[in-house]
Amino acid sequence: MHKLITSTQNPIIKATVLLQEKSRERRKQKLFVVEGKREITLALEGAYRLKTIFYLPELIASDFLAQFDASITFIEVSKQVYEKLAYRNTEGILAVAHTKDMQLDSLVFNTKKPLVLVAESPEKPGNIGALLRTADAANIDAVIIIDPKTDLYNPNVIRSSVGCVFTNQIAIGTVETVLNFLEKHTIQTYAAALRPDAAYYQEQDFTVATALIVGTESTGLSSELLEKVDKSIIIPMQGKIDSMNVSVAAGILVFEAKRQRGFN
Repeated sequence: MHKLITSTQNPIIKATVLLQEKSRERRKQKLFVVEGKREITLALEGAYRLKTIFYLPELIASDFLAQFDASITFIEVSKQVYEKLAYRNTEGILAVAHTKDMQLDSLVFNTKKPLVLVAESPEKPGNIGALLRTADAANIDAVIIIDPKTDLYNPNVIRSSVGCVFTNQIAIGTVETVLNFLEKHTIQTYAAALRPDAAYYQEQDFTVATALIVGTESTGLSSELLEKVDKSIIIPMQGKIDSMNVSVAAGILVFEAKRQRGFN
């Protein structure tokens, strides 16, 4: 179906703007907005279902639109409408897509020794996006978010992850449900934490089924989680401070695990 909308006051446009701005609306409708050719393509490759595509004809070639399923509603918009919809300056296309539930039980491991990145209570979209980019770069088996403080379909998460929110297997849970899930799958848990009993990360064996757990710079990991993990680990710090950005720490740990595994 094809439509043309030239008014920013159109109800469809207003509803789409709400999806961009309000996490409550995204949860309620189970829809979100994704902008840009690359991000939309990655969403499709990640088995996300598109509902609507908005496009600015002077910026988008018809051959790009031809690849999409005919069941999607295509809406041509004016420049004014597009600028109202777009969260950032993209290539003249954005889509409304259906969210996924991101349940722990939906994770599928294709190896007996999965490598999983777990982040507890991340809040800043930029950090979440960077964690997802690291996970994609290392091609790890899954990313698990414990009690996220930011909606993973927040446009800033999608933007900062450059679409890696679609390329990773992602699940969400509580401390209890996540640790129970990891135990069920016999996955060793290593928590990055500044504790007296913490061991150097490079001295650990990450070739077994491994979950690397990181927390925020401000609060670290919760005591509830730290009491139940298999081991606490640290990255040796040689400067004046005792912590680093969570995505940087995660990158160090993840790529050490990949090195040990021969980058397989």
